Amino acid sequence: MLGGKSLTALVWGAALWVACAVSVIAEPLTRETLAPYIVPPMSLGEPLNDQGVWQLLNSGGAEAGYVFETEPMAPLPGFSGAPINMLVVLDLDGRFLDVKLISHNEPIFVSGLGEAPFHKFFEQYRGHSISDSLVVGTPYGGDGGGSALVYLDGVTKATASVRIAHESLLAAALKVAREKMNGISTGPPAYPNLEYSEPLDWAALVEQGIATRKVVTNAELNAVFEGTLWEDDDPEAQDDPNGTYLDLWIIDLGPPSIAKAVLSKDSYEELREFMSISTTDEPVLLVETARHGLITEDFVRNTAPDLISADQGGFPVAFRDADIYVEMNKDLPEDIQDGAALILRTDRRLGFDPAADWTLQVKALRSHGVFQPEVGSVTLTATHTTPERFYSRPEVVKPTPPWVDALRNRATDLVILCVFLAGLVALLGLRLNRLAGHKFFTPIRLGILAFVTVFIGWWGQGQLSIATPMAVLRTAKDSGSFAFLLYDPFSLVIWAVTILGFVLWGRGLFCGWLCPFGAMQEFAHHLGRLLRLPQIEPSVKWDHRLKWLKYAVLAGLVAIIFTTPARLDKAIEVEPFKTAITTYFIREWYYVAYAVGLLLLSMVLFKGFCRYLCPLGAVMAIGGLVRGRDWIARRTECGSPCQLCRVKCNYGAIKKTGEIEYSECFQCLDCVTIHDDETQCVPLILAAKGRKIGMAAE
Repeated sequence: MLGGKSLTALVWGAALWVACAVSVIAEPLTRETLAPYIVPPMSLGEPLNDQGVWQLLNSGGAEAGYVFETEPMAPLPGFSGAPINMLVVLDLDGRFLDVKLISHNEPIFVSGLGEAPFHKFFEQYRGHSISDSLVVGTPYGGDGGGSALVYLDGVTKATASVRIAHESLLAAALKVAREKMNGISTGPPAYPNLEYSEPLDWAALVEQGIATRKVVTNAELNAVFEGTLWEDDDPEAQDDPNGTYLDLWIIDLGPPSIAKAVLSKDSYEELREFMSISTTDEPVLLVETARHGLITEDFVRNTAPDLISADQGGFPVAFRDADIYVEMNKDLPEDIQDGAALILRTDRRLGFDPAADWTLQVKALRSHGVFQPEVGSVTLTATHTTPERFYSRPEVVKPTPPWVDALRNRATDLVILCVFLAGLVALLGLRLNRLAGHKFFTPIRLGILAFVTVFIGWWGQGQLSIATPMAVLRTAKDSGSFAFLLYDPFSLVIWAVTILGFVLWGRGLFCGWLCPFGAMQEFAHHLGRLLRLPQIEPSVKWDHRLKWLKYAVLAGLVAIIFTTPARLDKAIEVEPFKTAITTYFIREWYYVAYAVGLLLLSMVLFKGFCRYLCPLGAVMAIGGLVRGRDWIARRTECGSPCQLCRVKCNYGAIKKTGEIEYSECFQCLDCVTIHDDETQCVPLILAAKGRKIGMAAE
């Protein structure tokens, strides 16, 4: 017998892992905390609300986008029950400039895989837009060619966690877009329908509003500059107030029918070649027939004209010269043919929708003084739109729900798992007594446990953990969403069967047959027996006392949820599952030493961790209270006078009275084997002897 004090000290040494989990709850992020995340020349501006949204400023101090945390707006809980907080930097067009991880408590990354894979995952968002259909994973069927979806590589063994982070990030980004970026396109913009044809001439273009005209007279310009330093600095406007200062035409050349009606054959062919190369660019023709012109002497081809800009929905449109030779159709009016013409282009992927209203802005300049002239400007605007019939809109591809992607990505594993679980439940439920009495029962059981260790544990990463019940409890406390459970369907199926097992057998189905680390302990026990190592057998008194430790550990974890939840991930390390199963023992030495130590302990103390320390086992024992039947048959002689089953039970799950203590039963079936074996069960042996004596007397 092992001394009670020494065994208690051994087990409590591991339990102290929970007691040392203390921390300070993180304060809301301040400017001082956020500012280092912003890469120069950008900088952090002013806060825009109380939910962690800030201005992003460019090098000149102008607003260039938005900076925000995800947790205040989309606190989707992770597998620890705590949200994953990310810092997102968006430009004014809704494009991700940067995404950085701020804080999280995901068990797989905390002292597991390490932080590096998680940080690397977020780098993939840079350059993508909130209007892109972003999904985590690989294309169903393995081929993403031509797909409208944009696939982000997940993290092996942590796909569920990164999916949760992805959903939280998108939810927060779209919320910012709706509240702070009114009018930004959150879907794919229209594009020219190259198959659509319609005969058009100049008169039709003008009549239907396809060609937009903006005329500004000298008198109107004088009125704008009136009262400024430059009101008298345009002699021509002063001498001829009725003359025309600006006579501008705006025509979108994306639709072929419009381009053919406006351009010469040579210019149209050049434009068509340009569009075949730049499939995402929208070409816009500007023709100015008055004295303003379109460019300055400093203009450089293939750059943005300094006198012209545009916006749509309150957001800038990035126009630049298309560097295409412009020759007008000879059927156009002479003043149009002789005007200053320029073809500009903008990228539709930045949110520009050619079939929606947009505004062209033209600067009118005046110069005051001779030696060091001061330049003043006013902005003249014209709104343009092209009829919808010339365009097509791509069908908005909505990504499938994350839980569907998770099912697809693990379809093969799930099929194998479901077949195995169905077979196991049928084997135990329908043929339990025959299985227990089979002469090859031990090899069959060890074969099943080997499958559980290798396929469910190491391959499928289906080791259930106390982290899930703790996350559920924390989510319930915070009134959060339980959707995170759907992100790991493999484990969810095991949970479902485990809960079914509660009703049929109590805790035994999982703890005895489906726990990979429990299986590893059982193999360690058999190895210890083969090596003839002395076995530790606690007294009945100490066995009963030590079994309460797992409930104390569970209570400690629950207390941490309500006191210092940020340190729950460290406290959960009382379980060696992450080390032994998730990371294959590739971790810091002290985690490995702890897990290996528990396996070595199992060589001399049968499944000591499961029996005395496992908080998940405590949850399973509590869940087993819903058991609907006493499935292990008993006789009146069990316990008095026969004690064989109790003595043979390695788990100490049989009372002296012969009653089964189902909260400690691991469904090893040893007692079932004895109960049905006429060569082992004492009442059956005595009954057989009685029959023989009776037959002899006759």
